[in-house]
This record gives sequence, structure tokens and C-alpha cells, in this order.
Amino acid sequence: MLPVPDGLDGMRVDAGLAKLLGLSRTVVAELAESGDVLLDGRPAGKSDRLSAGVLLEVTLPDPDNPVEVVAEPVDGLRILHDDDDIVVVSKPVGVAVHPSPGWTGPTVVGGLAAAGLRISTSGAAERQGVVHRLDAGTTGVMVVAKSEHAYTVLKRAFKERTVDKGYHAVVQGHPDPTRGTIDAPIDRHPRHDYKFAVVAGGRPSVTHYEVIEAFRAASLVDVKLETGRTHQIRVHFSALRHPCAGDLTYGADPVLARKLGLTRQWLHARTLGFAHPADGRWVQFESPYPDDLAHALEVLRAEN
Repeated sequence: MLPVPDGLDGMRVDAGLAKLLGLSRTVVAELAESGDVLLDGRPAGKSDRLSAGVLLEVTLPDPDNPVEVVAEPVDGLRILHDDDDIVVVSKPVGVAVHPSPGWTGPTVVGGLAAAGLRISTSGAAERQGVVHRLDAGTTGVMVVAKSEHAYTVLKRAFKERTVDKGYHAVVQGHPDPTRGTIDAPIDRHPRHDYKFAVVAGGRPSVTHYEVIEAFRAASLVDVKLETGRTHQIRVHFSALRHPCAGDLTYGADPVLARKLGLTRQWLHARTLGFAHPADGRWVQFESPYPDDLAHALEVLRAEN
């Protein structure tokens, strides 16, 4: 940890730290994207500006202990689409997108490697081809780049928010209004650094939602993300006092979770649409509900 030198004042994080640390801007951008660059204890984006004197903390990967991609089959990982540029999968619960320090479970990139699929070599070694993420506890559709061109195009599309990301969530209670927008900044929780919260001065975060089915104790909600912050849907609905069913981390009722047979949040990446990197045509993919979420819906509907 060190204060930002005067000579970097006003520079972008990626440019300033590349100069300070002797790394490429791409590597610094990857570190920032992973939450490994902190300014006064807060995660910094690659395009944020440095201020002289602000405390800087950078977590660098250990060159003597790199995180390796282990090619191993992943139960429940379904390939929805595969061509020369992209592979679209339906990610099961309990699977991380890529390896990371401390994670010993299965990964999407490891599952694809085991299936014999070649993916883009762009990005950090353990995250090659990864252009977006889902939490290990969140299921659903995601795309991985196979070609270098696709990686570049898709990374830009996610950054510029031209990707249509559709989620379904079962939230406790009945949001009022039944259709609306949650515009509330998100940052690390001030007391519990393993989770996030709506925090004044946090990163801008916008969630659009519409109730598509109401039950006695909960609602099935269609969610569209304008931004893609970590835990965004979970944090926003928790802030509304309508946490995702089963999401004990963010205040869900454990009694309801047991009744629905949930051991994780009811949150599913339902659809993903984007311009195909090969020719620009619009493509859209849909992931069916996994068994645990489908069962919880059956229980809710039986009570109506």
C-alpha cells in the first residue's frame, strides 16, 4: 500500500499504474476488473482517475503460484450454441466461471477445455475467453469467446452496454410498483467485505424490473441490467426489502428458503442477446430453469 505519487495525479488508473508498475495497460485493466486495484480501500475501475496522495493497494498475481485451468468435465454444463467464434453455455449452480485463488471447485473454462473446445487466448491465463461472469451460486446463460476477434468485439459490447442481459428472480413479497427501475450506487459493504451494498458514492448501478407472476409470499420478476456490478440484482432487491428468495447473505427468510428447498438465491440468467461478432447479426439465447429453481416455483404456484 502506498500513496499515489504526484506525477500520476489525474491519470487514468490503467495508464497511471502501467507507468508506475511497469505492466501493460491490458494487465492493469484485468486487475481492476477483478477488484484487485483499491483506492482508499474501494475497488477502482480502469478508467477511474488517480488523485495524488490517495492510498493505492494493488494485489498482483503470484508468479510462483499461478492459478491453473484444470480441464475437467462439469456436471450440468450445457452447450447451447457453438461456432468458430463463440460458445454459449448454460452454467449450473456451484460452478465458477474461471479459476481464482481459493476456489477449488469446477469452472466453466475447465469444463470447456475438457470438452475439447478451443477458446480465445486473450485475457489473463486463467480467464482466457471470458467476457462476462456469473456468480458461482447463479445459474444461466453466458457466452465465452473462442476467437481473438470475438473476444475484442464482445468485451467492447459488454463495456458499451449493447448486450441484452435478461434475468429471472423470485423475490420475497410484492414489489410496488410492479414495474420500475432501481437506480442506486453499489460498493463493498462498509462492515462485511464479502458482500456489497447500496453505498453513497458507490459505482452507478441501474436495474430495470417487471413482476411477471405474483404468489402469496413472493413474486417472479423479469430483470434487465443496464450495468453489471457484482451481486447487483441481489443487492438492489435487498435494498428494497424484497431480497431474492433463498439469499440468506442478503436478508432472505430462512424459513421460506427451507420451504422452497432453496440452498442459494433464486436467480437465473434467463436470456442473453448480442450482435454476433462474426457478422453483426443479432442472436439471442435462452437457458431453462434448473431443477432446484423449477421446484421452488412449483411449490409457490401450488400455494396460490
